[in-house]
Amino acid sequence: MAVLLVVLLAMPGLGGCGDSPEEVVRIRIATGSPTAVYHAFGQSLATVLNRELPNVRAEVMVTAASAANVRLLETGEAELGFTQADVLPADPDPAVLAVARVYDDLLHLVTTTESPVRTLADLGGRRVSIGAAGSGTEITVNRLLAAANLQDAKVQKARLGLDDSVAALRRGEIDAFFFSGGLPVRAVAQLARDTPIRIVDLGAWTEPLRRGNPEVYVMRDIPRSVYGIDPVTTVANPNYLVVRADLPEPLVRAVTRLLMERRSELAAAHPAAGRMSPRAAIATAPLPLHPGAAAYYRASKP
Repeated sequence: MAVLLVVLLAMPGLGGCGDSPEEVVRIRIATGSPTAVYHAFGQSLATVLNRELPNVRAEVMVTAASAANVRLLETGEAELGFTQADVLPADPDPAVLAVARVYDDLLHLVTTTESPVRTLADLGGRRVSIGAAGSGTEITVNRLLAAANLQDAKVQKARLGLDDSVAALRRGEIDAFFFSGGLPVRAVAQLARDTPIRIVDLGAWTEPLRRGNPEVYVMRDIPRSVYGIDPVTTVANPNYLVVRADLPEPLVRAVTRLLMERRSELAAAHPAAGRMSPRAAIATAPLPLHPGAAAYYRASKP
């Protein structure tokens, strides 16, 4: 830990002048909506980092999520962030590297039980929130609608974040909304407690999406136990914790170690965090691991 502190304080932009023990290392964690998984996970991770890494001060950023998070790392406005795998290009920006594959996002298409929307095709001519601009949800949904031949003229798109989507559905301003998140999505669970809702089965669309992205999309179930409503199968894709490539190796190695060793604490904030493992964490294609993260996994032999 002493070696780590010396390295951090010597890094330009991370430790200030490096001569004062009062200088701190700032780690901004780009997350997403306050009621979504990224934010809960990020807050718990920040708590762990602040407690266990000397002179580190981690803080959580509320963002539009995946695509916005990657941009924040590229521009140096964040140090860590969460992103869906399908947001990443086949040839990623070398300024952003992976810490770990953390869990899978499941695509939710939420409507009310009174709604005539029972299949993806039923969205034709209806008002639908496809996720906030700059979110991974928006990217996944646009690919899905294209695969289903539901182009812009056939769906009235609204670009709303999760909380605004839930509020708009309650008010009857939209007919359905999409959101991609780890189970359970707190805002969807809260909605299900006081509003009769339906989640539309999207499992059949996994294979059409895989034709253009064979390494990304998989089929996953949303069981009855998650939201207390009829179970469905849907499209899922991996989530990564990503980091700026210019962060020092000792710092990223320490972050990776705590990410893996404090899984039970992180899972208390959200169950999705408890599904991590060192063996699964290294599967971050197309994004290479940061050398600090790679060093931790080599030592732990996942």
